[in-house]
Formats: sequence, C-alpha cells, structure tokens
Amino acid sequence: MKYTEDHEWLRVESTPEGDIVVVGITEHAATQLGDVVFVELPEVETVVATGDEVVVIESVKAASDILAPVDGEIIEVNAKLSDKPGLVNDDPTGAAWFFKMKIDDLSVLDDFMDEDEYNDMIG
Repeated sequence: MKYTEDHEWLRVESTPEGDIVVVGITEHAATQLGDVVFVELPEVETVVATGDEVVVIESVKAASDILAPVDGEIIEVNAKLSDKPGLVNDDPTGAAWFFKMKIDDLSVLDDFMDEDEYNDMIG
C-alpha cells in the first residue's frame, strides 16, 4: 500500500483486465474528519488528472475533497458508501474504499510514501 500527503491510501489489485489502483483515505484522516454523514462519488468512466476533485466527504466537522492521486480513469466506485457513509469511520482502509482507477503506468506509485514514511509524517 502507498500513501499520499493528503492522507489517501493506494492499493494495487491485479484483475483479469490488468492492474488497477484502489483509493481510499487513511484511518488518521477518518479520525480527523469525525463522523462521516455523506459521500459523493464520481461517475464511472470519468477521466481524471492528478489533483482533480474526485470525491466529496461531509462529516459532522467539515466537508473535504478527495483529490485524484494520479492520472487515470475511474472504473468502479464503492456504491455502499452512498447508503452507509459511516463505513469510512468503521473500516477506512478496507470496506470503505472510494474508487478504483485504471492508470497507464504503475511506476508513478513509486513516488508515494510507504507505511513507515506515512506514519513518520503523521507522527
């Protein structure tokens, strides 16, 4: 798993169609947000560029944007979050993934932090 400075995690999954990247937020981010009450997900087949706003999360504390960590195409979204946004608090690094994307070059993930580097950052 890789991590961004924006507290997102990225996990590569191998599928019959090729490797994809699954994106969610870290436990640290979920804790900082507080109770999540709404998640707005992107449309499947949306092409995004690094830094594009992809997901909007609303919690009892604030509204936050999840940005595209890399260039790619959204190929699946986690529809469970529309009905159960609290999953983000319950299982942020598992069942509460936000979207899956297809990217051209997995080597771009080498630029992100590993778990030890992320834990050092949030110290």
